[in-house]
Amino acid sequence: MSIALKQVFNKDKTFRPKRKFEPGTQRFDLHKRAQASLNSGVDLKAAVQLPHGEDLNDWVAVHLVDFFNRINLIYGTVCEFCTEKSCPVMSGGQRYEYRWQDEHKYKKPTPLPAPKYMNLLMDWIEMQINNEDIFPTSIGIPFPKNFIQICKKILCRLFRVFVHVYIHHFDRILLMGAEAHVNTCYKHFYYFATELNLIDRKELEPLKEMTSRMCL
Repeated sequence: MSIALKQVFNKDKTFRPKRKFEPGTQRFDLHKRAQASLNSGVDLKAAVQLPHGEDLNDWVAVHLVDFFNRINLIYGTVCEFCTEKSCPVMSGGQRYEYRWQDEHKYKKPTPLPAPKYMNLLMDWIEMQINNEDIFPTSIGIPFPKNFIQICKKILCRLFRVFVHVYIHHFDRILLMGAEAHVNTCYKHFYYFATELNLIDRKELEPLKEMTSRMCL
């Protein structure tokens, strides 16, 4: 990695504090195995497949937290250029607009500037993954029955960060020499989400042409 790229992806740029797994837990071991596979240069399509004998919920939890950390970092590198003036609507080009909705302040889908949407999104995801009732860290505590559905919603919304960054801020990624890093993260995310059917195909439409060149 070049010096410039190291400066781009330093820990100070992280949009949110990283969530980590506790050493000695099964999820920590799974995380290390997944990272070792990636670092060994194994094919990304193979790296995302559920290992024989492993629990699907654990596998999804490990990857989801990792994607949150990495996408959080990617957006952190362009967030100073993503302003209410430059991005008055959270969108992916002229055809796709994303409206925010949650269980608290925004009960109905609401159009928001991209940076406001991103802040709400990262806060919302962080709240989910730090909730022990959803992402239990203690051995023997089961995942909720709707865990995969929760993860599908999180991954769907994380994908929108890729859409916005690629369509509206990729010039900054290119200037920073970070294209290969972001593309690898995107491919890993795409292969994982599609391998385990965790994202609706219609959500992938905004980056369909790019994905067909990069991943298929």
